[in-house]
Amino acid sequence: MRNIVIGLWCLLFISLGIATSCKRFLDIVPDNVATIDYAFRNRLEAEKYLFTCYNYLPNYASVSGNPGLLGSDELVTNYPNAFNFSDIDPTLMAILLGLQNKVNPVADYWRGTGNGKPYFQAIRECNVFFENVDKVVDLSESEKKRWIAEVKFLKAYYHYWLMRMYGPIPVIRENLPVGASIEEVRVFREPIDTVVNYIVGLIDEATPDLPDVLFNEGMELGRITQAVALAVKAEVLVTAASPLFNGNMDYAYFVNEKGEPFFNQDYSEEKWNKAIAACKTAIDLCHRLGHTLYYYVPRVATFDLSDSTLVKMNIRGSITDRWNAETIWGGSNAMASSAGTGIQGNAQAYLNPVGVNTTVKQNLAVNLAFTDLFYSNNGVPINEDRDYDYSNRYTALREAGPEDRYYIRQGYTTALVNFDREPRFYATLGFDGAIWYGSGTLDDNNPYWVEAKLGQVAGNGTTTNFSVTGYWPKKLVHFNNTYGGNNVWTGEAYPWPILRLAELYLYYAEALNEVHGPTTEVYDYIDQVRERAGLGGVLASWQTYSTAPSKPTTKEGLREIIQQERMIEIAFEGKRFWDIRRWKTAAQHLNRPVTGWQITQSNATNYYNLRMIYPLTFTRRDYLWPISESNMVENPNLVQNPEW
Repeated sequence: MRNIVIGLWCLLFISLGIATSCKRFLDIVPDNVATIDYAFRNRLEAEKYLFTCYNYLPNYASVSGNPGLLGSDELVTNYPNAFNFSDIDPTLMAILLGLQNKVNPVADYWRGTGNGKPYFQAIRECNVFFENVDKVVDLSESEKKRWIAEVKFLKAYYHYWLMRMYGPIPVIRENLPVGASIEEVRVFREPIDTVVNYIVGLIDEATPDLPDVLFNEGMELGRITQAVALAVKAEVLVTAASPLFNGNMDYAYFVNEKGEPFFNQDYSEEKWNKAIAACKTAIDLCHRLGHTLYYYVPRVATFDLSDSTLVKMNIRGSITDRWNAETIWGGSNAMASSAGTGIQGNAQAYLNPVGVNTTVKQNLAVNLAFTDLFYSNNGVPINEDRDYDYSNRYTALREAGPEDRYYIRQGYTTALVNFDREPRFYATLGFDGAIWYGSGTLDDNNPYWVEAKLGQVAGNGTTTNFSVTGYWPKKLVHFNNTYGGNNVWTGEAYPWPILRLAELYLYYAEALNEVHGPTTEVYDYIDQVRERAGLGGVLASWQTYSTAPSKPTTKEGLREIIQQERMIEIAFEGKRFWDIRRWKTAAQHLNRPVTGWQITQSNATNYYNLRMIYPLTFTRRDYLWPISESNMVENPNLVQNPEW
């Protein structure tokens, strides 16, 4: 009988795809009940188990752990194996290149393989916590309520992460009993609306018992607060209201064992209304707690900074300034959910006159095609700007003049596409000729700059340490980082921005527009983000500079503006990957090749020629992850995702 029970439990975890052996499972149940008792014998041991539940959070700042980084068309590297994987692991870029598969899926969070984490195991750990926390005799009632609330949130979040990847998933409300039958172990996927309702219900249960603020910031940064819970609830509901999950007729044939669609077929405006309410509740709480959009204040007034540099620092600091007021939820090493450490060395370009430092890898690149999304200096798309020479942007060259000196090295010749762009372009990107403020010098009048052609300091002079496109994600690098001779690299870590206020503002604007169309309130929340970025308001900018001046006055036009605003503002934070999927616009973006400059050339005329680096292919099947074939065989009650 004992062997039958063991087999049932192992079948359950195999069916769900949990990458845990039966041996490890048997270290806990059914024989070693004392092991669980030990884990909850006192507050200290129980807190370790609480942190185990946190430990499954994604490695947000890792290109090998967050599919939103290399899996989208923003960031790329030299694929597949030119690097020492201790520096940068390009495995997840296989998703971008259309190499996802159902035999051994990449970033498989169902089983916990292919650089994914085992999220059904994570959910099981959460349930074990609920089952045993009452055993802790020296835990106060208030702290117990808080811990339970944190784990409820984490359980909801792991379901949400799986839902975004796989769509309909099995909802694991509680762990199955040891004596469960084979049929009980072979769980079923549940419709999207059921999954969403369960996730939101758990967050609602958790929120009242979470703290407004952390009691001990030095020890607790990264743990869940009410603001985190409400902001994530808003994100979940915006996601559920978006076209992929709301009235998606493409999946009309995707049904469960009863013939019922996994995806609702009728568009529901009420879902957007729920998202509006959730966003506003989250924003109001964040405001009450002192969250504001970040504006850079120099810590050392050694040099007077230009207005241009201050605006650039607004953008960079909103990401890299530790626990600034814009951060709602930041990753933390203590919670194993990532801090911006190693990724900075990959994003940092070698700078003139600092030179080469082997602890800096400069091998994380930006897709040149993606950079077209950034506005002109008039705050409108470059293909709409009446004054912008769009057709010659890649072919014409220009020498930087005095008016460009805070963005491009004065007297340096670079491509026309790098001129006359919005401040976020220069704050976010490094490129040949670009000013790179910080990195050891805080003199606005004598900063470092990038020289990226062959034979220059940041050029393709090694087999591994170079940008394949000629662009770097400067936004991810803290300006206080310094590097110099003798391979000295001093990096200032920061909590990865899992959610920040600007993102919440844009969620709210998006939801409002979907229900009410353009309104003063929609413009206000977009314009607050634009103002911080040194841009004029939406209406005035389009009316003055755009070839489509009425665009922000229609729901469809403003939707396009909001989506572009998100892609610019939240670039390289791992969000575009999910946004273009929930909007069902991924095919528009991910069927265009990754492009860059001719980085093996040494003079400007030859260097500035467009080249295709990677062809991209995205089909309808790629909106959802495949369930591995082995899981499909082991659990015949599962239904494979469409076209896999």
